[in-house]
Amino acid sequence: MITDPIADYLTRIRNAVAAKHRMVEVPASNLKKNITKILFEKGYILNYKFEDSEVQGNIKIALKYHPVTKMPAIRSLERVSKPGLRQYKSADELPRVINGLGVAILSTSKGVITDKEARKLNVGGEVICYVS
Repeated sequence: MITDPIADYLTRIRNAVAAKHRMVEVPASNLKKNITKILFEKGYILNYKFEDSEVQGNIKIALKYHPVTKMPAIRSLERVSKPGLRQYKSADELPRVINGLGVAILSTSKGVITDKEARKLNVGGEVICYVS
C-alpha cells in the first residue's frame, strides 16, 4: 500500500527522466489523470494514454526531450502538499514557480488547474506540486 500516491507518481516520472527513459507507466487515478493532462497541455510530456482495466488501470506517459541536446522538458518536479502537512493557498497567495516560467498545479473547487488559471478564476486551493 502506498501512503502518498501522488508523490509516487511524481517520483516515477522523476526517476524515468533521470534514467532517460522514453516511456513511464504509473497506476491511474482521477487526480493523476488530471495532472497528466496539465503536463501535456503545458508541453512537459510528449503524449499520454489512459489504459483502463477492470480494477484500476494505468497511465502510459511518453516523456519529452530536446531533439538535439537530449535535455528533458521536465527539469524539476516537486511535491508541495503532503499527507502530513497540506498546503492551501488563497487566490492572492498563489505561488509563482521560477517567476512564472514554471507551473504550480492546484486542486481547487473548479478542478485541477494551474496557478495561472487559478489567478484568472480568482480561486485558491491545495498546491499539489511545482513543475519546471
